[in-house]
Amino acid sequence: MSEPANRPEVLFVCVHNAGRSQMAAALLHHYARGRVVVRSAGSAPADTVNPAVLVAMAELDLDLSNEFPKPLSTDAVRAADVVITMGCGDACPVFPGKRYLDWELDDPAGKPLHEIRAIRDEIDRRVRNLLAELVPDA
Repeated sequence: MSEPANRPEVLFVCVHNAGRSQMAAALLHHYARGRVVVRSAGSAPADTVNPAVLVAMAELDLDLSNEFPKPLSTDAVRAADVVITMGCGDACPVFPGKRYLDWELDDPAGKPLHEIRAIRDEIDRRVRNLLAELVPDA
C-alpha cells in the first residue's frame, strides 16, 4: 500500500505530554495506519510518560514504553493541519489556516487506573471521529 502524498498532520498538545496527548497520538497512529502524520507535545513536558497511562494503553495492546514527553515547538504547530489542545491554555501558538480543537478532558495525573481508563476511552471515541473526518475511507 503506497502512502498518500498529502497525509493530514495532527498535533496533540497537553501540558506535560505524559498522559492525554500521548494516549491520543498512540490511538490515532494505531487507527490511521500511516494515513495521518501524528505528533504530540507538551507546553511544560514531564520527564516521563505517566506509568498508569502506560498500563491503560497496554490493555489495548498499545505499547507506549518507548515514548517520552516532547516540548511544544512553533515548527510542530506550523506543520500541523489540525492542532488539538487538551488543557494547555494559551501556551499553544496560533497560526492562520490551522484547525484548532480543544478537547476538555480530565488530566490523568494522580488518578486511579479506572478513571484513566474512562479518559482513555473518551479519547478513543474522539480520535475515531476525527479520523473519520480526516480520512473518510479509513
